[in-house]
Amino acid sequence: MLSYQSLENDLNFDKALPVTEHWSAAPDFLVLISNYCLENKPLTIVECSSGTSSLVLSQCCKLSQTGHVYSLENGEEYMLQTVRQLEDFCLSEFCDVIHAPLVDVRLDDESFQWYALDDLPDVEIDMLVIDGPPGFLQKHSRYPALPILGQRLAEHCVVFLDDAARADEQALVKRWLKGSPDFQAEYIENERGCFVLKR
Repeated sequence: MLSYQSLENDLNFDKALPVTEHWSAAPDFLVLISNYCLENKPLTIVECSSGTSSLVLSQCCKLSQTGHVYSLENGEEYMLQTVRQLEDFCLSEFCDVIHAPLVDVRLDDESFQWYALDDLPDVEIDMLVIDGPPGFLQKHSRYPALPILGQRLAEHCVVFLDDAARADEQALVKRWLKGSPDFQAEYIENERGCFVLKR
């Protein structure tokens, strides 16, 4: 079974990752996104929700000497915490943690709470990691990611959706594929389930 410690060793971290049970991404998901990042060296990574994944992806950029992470975080307290952790790990130059409060957006005549993108630079996204907003906020909480960011995704962009074993995530991926038929989805049976979407 994969562990945070093995991930720390593989990515040459010199200290333990600050992990919070239930909130931090599972180690097998972090291994999945770090392997992709190291192999494919995406230039622009955007993640929905900050935390341990921000450190892991930033470390991959450091090891590859290429790429930058933009992390959307709706909670100011969590945003400041991730900023401090990046400083502690000497990874600040590889990641911008953006305070993106949840705002009302309307899609398909439905209202969602989703990240304000005022401070996200106009970048072409090579890798999108979706681990927020929290599922308890609303039905299909993470659905807006693809419709809203779709125009910014590079042709070769790969999308990772965490917590995909949940019925809500299974349903919203079906909605994504219906609205974006150029994408294909692969389900990965790991601890919390993951969908990987590619064109």
